Amino acid sequence: MFTEQRIRDLLDQVAQGKMAIDGAVDALRHLPFEDVGCATLDHHRQLRDGFGEVVYCSGKTPQQVAEIVSRLAESSPRVLGTRATPSQFAAAQVEVPDLQYHETARALWLDRSPRQPRHEGTIVVSAGTSDQPVTEEAALTLEVMGHAPRHITDVGVAGLHRLLHHVDALQSANVIVVVAGMEGALPSVVAGLVGAPVIAVPTSVGYGASFGGLTALMGMLSSCSSGVTVVNIDNGFGAGYTAAMINQKIVDAGARTGGASRGS
Repeated sequence: MFTEQRIRDLLDQVAQGKMAIDGAVDALRHLPFEDVGCATLDHHRQLRDGFGEVVYCSGKTPQQVAEIVSRLAESSPRVLGTRATPSQFAAAQVEVPDLQYHETARALWLDRSPRQPRHEGTIVVSAGTSDQPVTEEAALTLEVMGHAPRHITDVGVAGLHRLLHHVDALQSANVIVVVAGMEGALPSVVAGLVGAPVIAVPTSVGYGASFGGLTALMGMLSSCSSGVTVVNIDNGFGAGYTAAMINQKIVDAGARTGGASRGS
């Protein structure tokens, strides 16, 4: 895999005469990107962002997903594919036998470094059970990226006493993902109770006047609570990825200063 340490190791081997320059060039040939015909894979993303390219499987054939996932798995110990169907997963698993599938999150994933640190500090909150597919997509994204999200489920505004039971946990978080459909009020309520950033995810759950999540989206964008950032409708992945980046920065800052962050 082309991590920063792998590149350093290659350069050290060349400097020490243990590897020929041509050999190093061959090893690095596909570092920036790789054309596999149906896609151009960005192998450099892990070095830039700390996590490799994520596969959006919707609209791709099972064979295309299999090709892309297998090539990514050759260069990275962790792979994530969102909006994947069972047939896409089946085709990809032929090429990558240890690939796994999360049916509720509609995602395929691979983690060959299970002993990596799992950072606390993130919470994923859902308004209702119907929001679970999006909630699980956000949580799985966090997990594959090395975090250990806490789940708080079915605490929508129709029964606020359920949410208030978890106030202490919410106030201890570094970043909170809040998933809600219908009128989308829950992120505003949560943000009013905590000092951490809240990433709001509108879902397409609701009756006709919810307009497939547009009502929740507009409600979240119009929030009067400070600290609310909104992602697209049903975009659990985007929320989970952003939450992972925020939490990682907080954990890294705590490690540098020797202080204890809430995510340590």
